[in-house]
Amino acid sequence: MGIVDIKQDVKQHTLGVSVKLFVNDLEDALKKTSTRNIDLLNPKNKQEMETELFAYIKKRLSIAVNNKAVALDFIGYEKEEESIWTYIEIKKVNQPKTIMVDTKLLYDFLPQQSNIVHAEINGVKKSSKVTNPDSKVELSF
Repeated sequence: MGIVDIKQDVKQHTLGVSVKLFVNDLEDALKKTSTRNIDLLNPKNKQEMETELFAYIKKRLSIAVNNKAVALDFIGYEKEEESIWTYIEIKKVNQPKTIMVDTKLLYDFLPQQSNIVHAEINGVKKSSKVTNPDSKVELSF
């Protein structure tokens, strides 16, 4: 089970995106897509791990706001118990009326993978769930 959590920062005109995945599943997936030694919990080179992690996420997570694809800017990641939280920012977002999330995170390695998508825009919270092979969630505000 993965989580994609989107929160609006009205003052900064940004959307903060947090992605939570279990570390063992994520490391297994990264090991299959990378030639590097993958260790997210105790990396020898954190910047290298960040590059690998963001490359993996960018290929499997896309977001559109008001029917326009948006760029994802990587902020970093941290561990929390058995999970990894990855932090991403979407800049220059005015008032979102719709958010389309296409998440295939871990789908290529876990056939039963499900991802929950939460979004909070102007204090309104909405959520949805997709299970492999379904990947698209559209939330209207």
